[in-house]
Amino acid sequence: MSLTVRILIALVLGLGSGIALAEWGGDWGTGVIAVAQPIGKAWLGGLQMPLIPLIFALLVTGITQAATSVRTNGMAGRAIALFAILLTASAAVAALIGPLMLHLWPVPAGAVGALAGADGVGEVPDMRPSAEWLLGFIPVNPLKSASEGQVVAVVLFALVFGFAVTRIAADRRAQLTGFFQALADALLVVVGWVLWLAPIGVFALALVAGARSGLATAGALLHYIGFIVLICVAVTLLVYPLVVVAGRIGLGRFARAALPAQAIAFSTQSSIASLPAMIQASDEPLEVRETTRSIVLPLAISLFRITSPPANLGVALYVAAMNGVTLGPAQLAMGVLVAAIVSLAAVGLPSQITFFTTTGPICLAMGVPVEALPLLLAVETVPDIFRTVGNVTADMAAARILDRQAADAS
Repeated sequence: MSLTVRILIALVLGLGSGIALAEWGGDWGTGVIAVAQPIGKAWLGGLQMPLIPLIFALLVTGITQAATSVRTNGMAGRAIALFAILLTASAAVAALIGPLMLHLWPVPAGAVGALAGADGVGEVPDMRPSAEWLLGFIPVNPLKSASEGQVVAVVLFALVFGFAVTRIAADRRAQLTGFFQALADALLVVVGWVLWLAPIGVFALALVAGARSGLATAGALLHYIGFIVLICVAVTLLVYPLVVVAGRIGLGRFARAALPAQAIAFSTQSSIASLPAMIQASDEPLEVRETTRSIVLPLAISLFRITSPPANLGVALYVAAMNGVTLGPAQLAMGVLVAAIVSLAAVGLPSQITFFTTTGPICLAMGVPVEALPLLLAVETVPDIFRTVGNVTADMAAARILDRQAADAS
């Protein structure tokens, strides 16, 4: 039985047990909840423990690898530049439409704080951009920033440090990159151990949530699934006019070419499994040259997940709404920036680990509680289908756009 299935079963059992204890448990139920709550919090703390150093190590290694590709291949450099622009733009789309969607289709009544067991944490101060505001992001003491969970400062330092690593001698760069890769591997082992206990932690957290909010918790989870799916669909649909304009291809032609790979992505939830269909579509319907396809598609599968930043930011927006957190423009801007950057830090990681290494830093950067994330992971299977379909669609669009640019340049 896969970890995802075990977590989902734990979620259902936990919610059911919590609702039953709230209805018929009496004093005995109160005692059970008092035991379950610290167990859930302890597991969540274990999951957060390696998050900051893991993000730092993954960003440093990701930057050095990307910089090497840029220096050795011009097409790879143009591809990475396009990926960075589109990842940021897709996160901005979620920042624009996410709050509007939650305004028009709000979190179900009675669900505020349901998943995290909170009563709402109020309004996050909207600090207006100023010299002092900008200086606050400079990590004067990176270790202190990391210990205090100042994710934006840590991400900024990781970017600066990663680019600095690319400027030192090749042998020393290899040693340092190897160190951070080993550090990331060790931290991933720690995360794997914590996730092995996920059914216990999720059961405890779900039991507390179910006891406090009852059926509102189940309604909030279904509402959450629909919210994230709609964001992924919106970003995927925006890819079509983009490729029509920048890739100079008919809408119907691109849609027909992308359909086989999308069908495989929908059924397998794997971009790699869709690669053969993407290659076949690039060869004939999309007319992407082999020299472009052979570079862009592997890079895209590795680095370019266009739905990750908007969906991950959408998770933070939803948790904020559920906990009654009011986000201002400054927090949304921080969310867009961090979402775009950390999407590069989850390359090749299992989906359960990816969920926490990408959504956790966004929530921390925006001042949003992270206690609900384990329960949202349990229902991530459905949104993940639409994430993968969007990613595959954007991969083929990027190949077409870059090939047209290369053809024009030649």
